[in-house]
Amino acid sequence: MAPDGGTHARVDDGRLVGVVGRLGVYPLVRLSLPARRILAYLALRGQPVARRVAAADLWPDVPDDCARTNLRRSVWHLPAGWVASVGDELHLQAQTDLAAAHAAAARALDGLELTLADITLLSDDVLPGWHDEWVLAQQEAFRLLRVQALEAACRTMRASGHLALSIQAGAAALAAEPLCESAAEALIDAYLAQSNRHQARQCFLSLAGRLRSELGVAPQPGLLHRLDELGLGERVAGLPV
Repeated sequence: MAPDGGTHARVDDGRLVGVVGRLGVYPLVRLSLPARRILAYLALRGQPVARRVAAADLWPDVPDDCARTNLRRSVWHLPAGWVASVGDELHLQAQTDLAAAHAAAARALDGLELTLADITLLSDDVLPGWHDEWVLAQQEAFRLLRVQALEAACRTMRASGHLALSIQAGAAALAAEPLCESAAEALIDAYLAQSNRHQARQCFLSLAGRLRSELGVAPQPGLLHRLDELGLGERVAGLPV
């Protein structure tokens, strides 16, 4: 309900909209395609959105009056309780896994450790396979955030001796950005701390091969020299030593 000041207090009654990895709503309800798009859109925005803005974003290729009509129809067909209209704004009445993912990323970037559930949550993109304009910028921003957070978590948990989780975080960061040399270095350090020299060398060779084939460059010399000192940085075809 809305307090006297007119600010809407969200009541979600345990509802959740998931957008990391795939779109999901919990508890499960039947949704039309337009209704699914509205819930995904509001979950990505993470705040109330003016109707005119939502209509323009969701239906960018039709006249404004048609877009507003499409929005009204779609909101009307939503199951009760998921979206509230407050003045000219739409409010999502649910928690989102994206908010939880941002909170986990913030903890990692602050130098705190992550749980396996946190790492798993940060191992997926938002709405993969969706190509709407309002999705694309959010996808890229979240991918950059999660790569940085996972790399930071890899380093933090290696330093604290939680090597299994460190390796999980580093592997997820490198899977999200296979050309990220700093993420590869963090993962290699975690493998070496675990005395897993084979995986450390395999990680380096995979990185070197991708950099050579996609960018035509070699890994940073410092990493190769460090592995050389351990007897792991043997000459890779096409790479200077």
